[in-house]
Amino acid sequence: MVVIEHLNKWHTVDGKKHTILKDINLHIKCGEFIVLRGVSGSGKTTLLSIIAGADRPSSGKLLVDGEAIAKLPDMHLSRYRAKRVGMIFQHFNLIESLTLLENTLVPLIPLKIALSKAKEMAYQALKSANIEHKVDAYPAQLSGGEKQRGAIARAIVANAPLLLCDEPTANLDRENSLRFIEKVKALNGQGKTVIVATHDPVFETLDISHRVIDIQEGGIA
Repeated sequence: MVVIEHLNKWHTVDGKKHTILKDINLHIKCGEFIVLRGVSGSGKTTLLSIIAGADRPSSGKLLVDGEAIAKLPDMHLSRYRAKRVGMIFQHFNLIESLTLLENTLVPLIPLKIALSKAKEMAYQALKSANIEHKVDAYPAQLSGGEKQRGAIARAIVANAPLLLCDEPTANLDRENSLRFIEKVKALNGQGKTVIVATHDPVFETLDISHRVIDIQEGGIA
């Protein structure tokens, strides 16, 4: 599903080159559950962002389902993210001025789905994430675990085949972390390809992934 070959990412600041990712080579099959493990600053988040089409590599090849994502124009990237990628963030990234239902509707905007159908899809996603009883609540009215379930609903509302999770348990206690992991395992069991970037040791104690890949100083260890 994902083919990465000789991928590099760097920034140039004041004439100095700062390398973030170096010579990443990685093939991920449909339906795999991958854990990218590494300390903060190792490059995990940047790699997820590039796969999500939110950032571009400086060099190298990235294919998702055979399509060169990094070469797509911005308008097509927006549609790629809406249809094929669900993203769960460390800080949830829910829009404070919108209800949970409205937050869940946001990823459907680029798909131009009729509002009645979009609301039905959003409610089903919230129900799948066991948070449908909070549809009218605003993020400030939700606990950390409830926000994470809302983030899951938003990530799966368009039924994207690729689920990317960036430090998804960093702001959760162990009980809610385990609940989150069980939910993501279930989604993987339904056929979604899951890539989790984390340094949370809870992922090391559970038999949940097909592969654990260590990222150190921008490269695969």
